[in-house]
Amino acid sequence: MENTAPKKKNKVLPIILVLVVCTVGIYAFNKISYARHHEDTDDAQLDNDINPVLARVAGYVDQIRFEDNQMVNKGDTLVLLDDRDLGIKVEQAAAALENAKASVSVAEANVSSAIANFETAKSTVESSRIRVWKSSQDFTRFQNLLNDKAVTQQQYDAAKAEKETADAQQSISQRQQNAASAMIDAAKKQITVANANVSQKQADLDYAKLQLSYATIIAPATGIASKKNIQQGQFVNAGSSLFAIVADNNVYVLANFKETQLEKMQKGNPVEVIVDAFPDTKLEGTVYNFSAATGAKFSLLPPDNATGNYVKVIQRIPVKIALKGLETLKDKLRPGMSVKVSVKID
Repeated sequence: MENTAPKKKNKVLPIILVLVVCTVGIYAFNKISYARHHEDTDDAQLDNDINPVLARVAGYVDQIRFEDNQMVNKGDTLVLLDDRDLGIKVEQAAAALENAKASVSVAEANVSSAIANFETAKSTVESSRIRVWKSSQDFTRFQNLLNDKAVTQQQYDAAKAEKETADAQQSISQRQQNAASAMIDAAKKQITVANANVSQKQADLDYAKLQLSYATIIAPATGIASKKNIQQGQFVNAGSSLFAIVADNNVYVLANFKETQLEKMQKGNPVEVIVDAFPDTKLEGTVYNFSAATGAKFSLLPPDNATGNYVKVIQRIPVKIALKGLETLKDKLRPGMSVKVSVKID
């Protein structure tokens, strides 16, 4: 019989298996431990304040003083519209205002004239009153003298006629005084109307100047002017979109977390952000705030769960994350870039 040598046991394989099991265990432990203290999502992107600039008056584009994607400062003049027709309207409004002011002067002069007429009528009434008193006294005396045959009938008739004339003149003078008083009231009302007209014309002038100022379109904020929709010589209507300005130094992250991930998440939690375009650079930030409703509720056509075909879907809540330490990527980050977000929850 042949002697068969005993096979040597392979001691390497068990060691490899142990190492593999240990490695998998350590990896799983780290993953579980990480998941307990972090909430991650890749449904996130960079965002920023974008200021759309609209034409506030209609007109032809006269000058464009910026290039697309150019850095601009708040208050810079970027677009000039042809303002000749608006300038004419300002001149017309100014002329109308001066005419209204002249009307006030005329109304004030009319009041002075009416007061003078009233004083004259008042003097006439006083003179008429004295004349009536004197003619009444003379008539009474002549009547007594006529009874005593001391005057003739002709003299008596003359005294009577004088009294009747004085009475009639007093009545006329009183009516003239009343008319003069009414003219004063009417003239004062004309001043009120004229002053109101001045206020209206001043408002028209201010509005015309405001419209003229809208022909000069300035940057509402510091940032990058982009999405230019105009060309020189183009006619734009009021409300037309001209361009947009992406604000400078205000980049943040809008991350859409599942509703089940928000249980322990709080404002101020530290956040680690990795931009897909720059995977080797980690950004730091903090949870700034939470949306007031789910993203679905703010959609154009929000879902109606009252239908009979309801299927429960996990909703997502937009979470705003404030970034810090952007010096290295300040000039490279753009709204809309995809990012990965990890929030440390304890």
